[in-house]
Amino acid sequence: MSTDPIAPGSAAPAVGTLPLPLVSRTVRVDPAELPADLLDLLPPDGGTSWLRRGDGLVAWGEVARITTSGPDRFADAEAAWRTAAARAVVRDEVRLPGTGPVAFGSFAFADASSAGGVLVVPSVVVGRRGETAWITAIDVAAVSAPPGPASLTRHERPASPGAVTYTDGALSAEGWQDAVAEAVAHIRAGDLDKVVLARDVVARTQEPLDARWVLHRLAADYPSCWTFAVDGLLGATPELLVRSEKGLVTSRVLAGTIRRTGDDDADLARAAILAHSSKDLEEHEYAVESLTRTLSPFCSSTNVPETPFVLHLPNVLHLATDVTGVLSTEGAAPVPSSLTLAAALHPTAAVAGTPTAAACALIGRIEGMDRARYAGPVGWVGADGDGEWGIALRSAELDRQDGHRLRLFAGCGIVAASVPSAELAESEAKLEPMRHALRTD
Repeated sequence: MSTDPIAPGSAAPAVGTLPLPLVSRTVRVDPAELPADLLDLLPPDGGTSWLRRGDGLVAWGEVARITTSGPDRFADAEAAWRTAAARAVVRDEVRLPGTGPVAFGSFAFADASSAGGVLVVPSVVVGRRGETAWITAIDVAAVSAPPGPASLTRHERPASPGAVTYTDGALSAEGWQDAVAEAVAHIRAGDLDKVVLARDVVARTQEPLDARWVLHRLAADYPSCWTFAVDGLLGATPELLVRSEKGLVTSRVLAGTIRRTGDDDADLARAAILAHSSKDLEEHEYAVESLTRTLSPFCSSTNVPETPFVLHLPNVLHLATDVTGVLSTEGAAPVPSSLTLAAALHPTAAVAGTPTAAACALIGRIEGMDRARYAGPVGWVGADGDGEWGIALRSAELDRQDGHRLRLFAGCGIVAASVPSAELAESEAKLEPMRHALRTD
């Protein structure tokens, strides 16, 4: 394991070796002074976002960067952020989740992945929560100028990436179905109960891709999802791994999927089929039990609904369960941060399988690719430890050396009753959000 506890951003010295702290100043602004779409504030050369139904955070610039790797990537990032947050000088007149200094992060799915983990501390954060909006400026030693709406630039919408071509990723469609069949054989042999297999597809754009093109379309098409962009990973995830806010914890489990037809009456019928599907209910039960079992030691109480509900998205229907809990304050140990909870919950049965160790081992043997940060935690953490972390699903990884290339990902839960051709069709449905976001129509 190698760790660079806190490395500099452009023109910023390493915080871990600084005698002077991070300094942040948050001011309240009139929401009317901000664009209706906060993504309009992101600069052409990139930025960071975490938005749902128009609320959330956008950010740009880089004051500091925490990079980690290996099995301790979460713990090392958590320790480095706690040190930086404890030394920070904070002026915050809003005091809501997402105000004050924040770090945006994404982490690799697998311990051995070279993608590792990252927390990025931006220089400017703009947030909105209902009728409240704010701007936070973050720097080292001192904030150079008070933040305010006058300092913001509303950028023009990005240009189209042009025509997009797709090629197979690590496995062809036929090869991936063979992997599904192998997984089913292991499950029927009693080696494990469930495994989630992912596949990647490589997209190539005619023009260099401006990530904002994708983000604008994802946010418009999937407003109930969390539209994210962190360090070259972007997407719209329907799955909230964990939200920690003032002692309350929330997690949304999605497992069990059926493709929509586009016909409302037919989709209502498909929702009823999904809600009574023994295969999908079995897959969902594994995911809920796994998450609740992991979350319970951190909580004084938890609430788990008896039955899932059907989450309607434009392309698919999911079985969903919202698990809630109250963080325990007993004992001498500090209250766990949102990043600590995300690390404990990852990987969930919804992205790995059951039992987790056996599922991850099988994934490593037959999936044929490095997931990198796909299906890993992505989100943000504040100085007080509160934050929101989703699972990086319905996502793509930008190629840092080739501005025309990106990898799209999708995964499916495999159980004993799974049929390879049906799982391939489900993966195609899950690739649709990113494919549609890249189109010019």
